[in-house]
Amino acid sequence: MNANRSPLALAITGASGAPYALRLLEVLIGKGEAVDLMISAPGQIVVGMETELRLPGRPAEIQRVLAEAFGAADGQLRVFGREEWTAPLASGSNAPRAMVVCPCTTGTLASIAAGTSGNLIERAADVTLKEGRKLVLVPRETPFSAIHLENMLKLARLGVVILPPSPGFYHRPQTIADLIDFVVARILDQLDIEHDLSPRWGEGMP
Repeated sequence: MNANRSPLALAITGASGAPYALRLLEVLIGKGEAVDLMISAPGQIVVGMETELRLPGRPAEIQRVLAEAFGAADGQLRVFGREEWTAPLASGSNAPRAMVVCPCTTGTLASIAAGTSGNLIERAADVTLKEGRKLVLVPRETPFSAIHLENMLKLARLGVVILPPSPGFYHRPQTIADLIDFVVARILDQLDIEHDLSPRWGEGMP
């Protein structure tokens, strides 16, 4: 684990796409990154629906399960509750290096756009924005309404990265894991983290 780098924040909300989030977490842990994780109640439900992972209710237990699943070192992964206002990410004095909301519900996106800070995920995003750190939102919804698009445009104009999980097919994916890795690779690019998850355009293509 790189002790000289501040943690990355990852939030999982209740849109479809939990496999993207868990794969991203696995890769970040494997890269030695410290991760502060938040999971909404609907996000926990979707993880159970879309993966084989069954997360317990309490943050400390979620932390234990995920640390064991992905081989995290002591202190590398911290999981915070939705109302844990004493968490470091709730204050600009201890802002994360960057934050990813993956998947991001359109409700969470709207709350971030409005700056409501009604829970720790929304507050951490607000802190990330106000402190000028990179915020990446992975909205998984289709089709988008005009409301969704207006909220995305508002945030994009503030420098937020809107990264819909739209896998490419030029690398001829053979498995669902290939499609997941394509999206996770694009997120890692935004975080300036080196990877070899997916071939780049013009490299290793058939």
